[in-house]
Amino acid sequence: MDERLSRRRFLELSATATIPIVLGGCGEQDEPTGTAGEDPGGTDRRLAPTPACDDGDEPTVEQTEGPFFTPSSPERSSVLAPGLEGVALVVSGTVLSTACEPIAGAMLDFWQANASGEYDNVGFTLRGHQFADSKGRYRLETIVPGVYTGRTRHIHVKAQPEDGTVLTTQLYFPGEPGNDTDAIFDPRLVMDVDTAGSKRRARFDFVLEA
Repeated sequence: MDERLSRRRFLELSATATIPIVLGGCGEQDEPTGTAGEDPGGTDRRLAPTPACDDGDEPTVEQTEGPFFTPSSPERSSVLAPGLEGVALVVSGTVLSTACEPIAGAMLDFWQANASGEYDNVGFTLRGHQFADSKGRYRLETIVPGVYTGRTRHIHVKAQPEDGTVLTTQLYFPGEPGNDTDAIFDPRLVMDVDTAGSKRRARFDFVLEA
């Protein structure tokens, strides 16, 4: 695995111990919120072991904002809503500096298409921002986005340290057929995804210039 990619996947061991990656809202903690759809693809596997993090990590790769960003999204860690169809997904990770230090209070603003590959450009469905905790950790409850012409499956995000520069980028899924034909796709932005069973869990660590 590329060394830079491994560093970007760094997740503090304490995050595993204190933040269970679960999907809430339907009784048992493990049950997804929303209507489960078909498996969106990918290779069933467990998330890779936590790699080491070193000083001097390179910042997460920037990517285009695209035409569907809407400012002033609501603050929330779950963008799920009653009746929202799709495969439930939890994305979590840590926001780090290039010195490998957690960035407390970093802002993360997420937006994405629904399961049919459509964006809500009127309201704030599947849009929301949140702030990393004191250890730089974040957790987003959402669904696996659909695909649309010209693009592979992806999630948009803006990440910003307090009073720092905004990073605009996109997160991708492993094993997607569209990855090979998407002109924007970058393998350095592929999340670690656990596709075992009916639940989807992913993680990605952002490295910012703070």
